[in-house]
Amino acid sequence: MSIIAVSQRVDDFPDRRERRDATDQRLMAFLATSGLQPVAIPNGLVPDMVSDDERRRALDLWIAAIRPSALVLSGGNDIGSCPDRDLTESHLLDLAARNPLPVLGICRGMQMMAVHAGTALKTVDGHVRTRHRLREGADGEVNSYHTLSLSGCPDGFMVTARAGDGEIEAIRHRNQPWEGWMWHPEREAPFAETDIANLRTLFAGCHA
Repeated sequence: MSIIAVSQRVDDFPDRRERRDATDQRLMAFLATSGLQPVAIPNGLVPDMVSDDERRRALDLWIAAIRPSALVLSGGNDIGSCPDRDLTESHLLDLAARNPLPVLGICRGMQMMAVHAGTALKTVDGHVRTRHRLREGADGEVNSYHTLSLSGCPDGFMVTARAGDGEIEAIRHRNQPWEGWMWHPEREAPFAETDIANLRTLFAGCHA
């Protein structure tokens, strides 16, 4: 079974003087249900005082050891709130572009794809703890848990779904096997067969 590297959110616990990486167990279950073997990517491979270049080299060594077949950029944390995570995911996209590797960006992960391509984010109302019908190339209803949205379609991408208010809900790269979904497939109970099928198509050759 092929390994899928999954980025993690960062949670601070100042009363314990701890900074933790975290991954929703449901995301790992969603990937495993899709026939994939998920492995969480640590954000803290090196001490805080080292340079960004040293952080990138440590991540390169981790990737070389794990040898993932694809990447998932998970949700959680606004971009800019956790520089260590921002660096991890930006460098992963650089690596995926050079190799190339398939990538799925979920919620914040899709936002990171956009920012990495030079597109700004904007605040949006009516997208927290609700559901939307999709349109423009996609159908169905999805969950929504975000306060930020893409200001436009990133260069090199195409929009594959929008919400009823016109906000971008999904994108696909024109040349790379990359997709971004603003909804959380792991938060559907049961998991949506459409999400599983689309993930298997994106990661073709990576599942058992």
